[in-house]
Amino acid sequence: MANGNTSYVCLSCRVSYKQPYDRARQRICPRCAEPMIHAGSAFAAPRRRDIAAWRALTVLLNAGVGFHKSCCGGPGYRPRTLRDVRERMTYARRSGTPVAEALVRRDVP
Repeated sequence: MANGNTSYVCLSCRVSYKQPYDRARQRICPRCAEPMIHAGSAFAAPRRRDIAAWRALTVLLNAGVGFHKSCCGGPGYRPRTLRDVRERMTYARRSGTPVAEALVRRDVP
């Protein structure tokens, strides 16, 4: 059975491409020839000119947060603004919670 397509993202070019998933193969951006990051099959890219959304996405992907489908639908909560990211990073720093876990938390105390 063939694997479905999944998204690969180039953060410097602010583009994403859907390609077949292959763990052994490193994807290269066709625009800048840099390695791309596997974002997941439930990823929806922001508009290229929405720089704030791409900055928030950069923090998420570099922390290891992916956009993979779960058994109940989508990937769950992901912050979309820099303010949401900052709140969760502050929570992680103060509480000792791992950054990736704090970033996907819907509500922070």
